[in-house]
Amino acid sequence: MNFTTWGRTYRASPARWSQPRDEAELRAVVARAAADGLRIRAVGAGHSFTDVAVTDGLLIGLDRLSGLESLRRLPDGSALVTIGAGTRLHELNRLLATRGLAMRNLGDIDRQSVAGAISTGTHGTGALLGGLATQVRALRVVLPDGSVRSVSGDDAPGSPDRELFEVARLGLGTVGVLSAVTLEVAPAYLLRSTEQVRPWDAVVEGIDALFDGHDRFDAYWFPGTDRMLTWSHDRVPAAEAARHRASRRGVLGAARTLGDAARSVLDEEVLANGVLGGVMQVATAAPRTVPRLNAVCAAALGDRTHVAPSDRVMVSRRRVRFAEMEYALPRAGLADVLRELEGWLRSSGEPVPFPVEVRCAAADDVWLSTARRRDTAYVAVHQYHRMPRERYFAAAEEIFVAAGGRPHWGKLHTRTAADLAAHYPLDDVARVRAAVDPDGVLRNDYTDRVLGLPA
Repeated sequence: MNFTTWGRTYRASPARWSQPRDEAELRAVVARAAADGLRIRAVGAGHSFTDVAVTDGLLIGLDRLSGLESLRRLPDGSALVTIGAGTRLHELNRLLATRGLAMRNLGDIDRQSVAGAISTGTHGTGALLGGLATQVRALRVVLPDGSVRSVSGDDAPGSPDRELFEVARLGLGTVGVLSAVTLEVAPAYLLRSTEQVRPWDAVVEGIDALFDGHDRFDAYWFPGTDRMLTWSHDRVPAAEAARHRASRRGVLGAARTLGDAARSVLDEEVLANGVLGGVMQVATAAPRTVPRLNAVCAAALGDRTHVAPSDRVMVSRRRVRFAEMEYALPRAGLADVLRELEGWLRSSGEPVPFPVEVRCAAADDVWLSTARRRDTAYVAVHQYHRMPRERYFAAAEEIFVAAGGRPHWGKLHTRTAADLAAHYPLDDVARVRAAVDPDGVLRNDYTDRVLGLPA
């Protein structure tokens, strides 16, 4: 079995491939591989752009470990849901919706497994919202000896179980293979999505007010243009949400719903993906056309507002393949970073047909979170997978690092443990890893590079 990441950035040919049907089988394959001296990695959808899942030993696919295990309602209307770690996010969203529940925050794609998304730091956007790992309340982890540890955020601070929980909920799979995840989820809610084209300078100068003025905020900028598409999502008040849901009932409501679905297909499949795919083909064949192509794409953007269930607003389909680098930055330095990036793109003439994306997140206390202990802005740069990216990504990374940036664990970067020790408690992480994996079977080149070796 050969493995390739979604973005075509890494490939692997593991000696063994397994898709366990249940936790018992997972325990057996892990223990057998460890006894045979094989390195062990787990993979979901392969949506990380890094080599985090690459191994020459045992690669474990988690897709069969999916579905709802249990649900416990809480007095405030939220709930604790335990799911198989291989459950894809889009499957989870459907399971929750049928029970009147929803994730508090999501990234902008939903193809990943829950295990992969939390383990690499998927974050979404929102000045008062944390990433997916902050929504994790408990985990079951299969250790290299085949044993299972159930750990949670309720375990005593400083205890071995609590420290294992901290690294298991966001730790690149270096303390075990996740078999089940318990998430705290919210009552279902609607979001009003407002897309608006604004002048580039106005967005950059007012970015803090835009972040703080909305529940969730995103901005997209086609390099070389002087406009940004801003995308704000705000929770619809309960009374208005009830009226909106009522208006969707009956024949006329069904017709409106079908109309909304048709517009969504037009926007996502034709305008966002179909046209973008064509643009990338032209850009690859004729890089000099990129400035004109970006101008055309920016000119085609327009304002619109619509209301929909939260997951449908937060998530977009991504059918055009690309490579991505994203850095988490102190919010205070974001405007200067964007100006410096714009200056480099303008002076270099580098052909970049993909937009730059800007998001934000609240500070949290997760050991390896990119938003650890600081309010955070994210800047993501992309390049079509068939076009050169090295010069662009190197220049962007230099700008990000100088501003105190932290690389997204699942996206391309060149940072090492020596660089990242100033941002994270890597000594504590190494100690926890060594306690559960003394033989280092859960390592690979990527984890060695960014986390160092277990203590």
